Amino acid sequence: MTNLKIHSAQLSEMEDVSSLCWAYRDLLIERATDLPDMVEAYYAKDSYAALIADLPRIHARPTGDILVAVLNDQIVGCAMYYPLAEPGTTEIKRVYVDPSARGTGAGRALIQDTMARAKADGYTRLVLDTMSGLTEAIALYDRLGFQPCAPYYDAKPAFLPYLRFFDHPL
Repeated sequence: MTNLKIHSAQLSEMEDVSSLCWAYRDLLIERATDLPDMVEAYYAKDSYAALIADLPRIHARPTGDILVAVLNDQIVGCAMYYPLAEPGTTEIKRVYVDPSARGTGAGRALIQDTMARAKADGYTRLVLDTMSGLTEAIALYDRLGFQPCAPYYDAKPAFLPYLRFFDHPL
């Protein structure tokens, strides 16, 4: 049995969260080698670095949170959420589990904990987007009851065939 725990990230853990977010970006780039325009639009190094530095503000309580998965005293995963303009709707972002911890239930636990916390914060709907190449993530979202939905932001039309949008009532 693993010793898996989920908790809100502390400021002292943001370096670990940052490392996980960069690993997530690397995975997306690896899975999107045929989509350089999309990678550049969403994950250009300078803009991504600025985003990562701003995560504590973007996902600040009481309207969002950054969660970490800790397995045997090591941070192995993260997920975060924040409000969207549509009342009652929050978006989960940057769900990532280190390859060493895949298959332990960390991804599932992060998503389920995010859903519970978002519901407790008063949200009624959780949305997410992912790239079509992240088949493992899509399978997990399906197992957790997420349903395909229309895009909830204005994505470039050329990118839409490679993006998947999901939602889940809370």
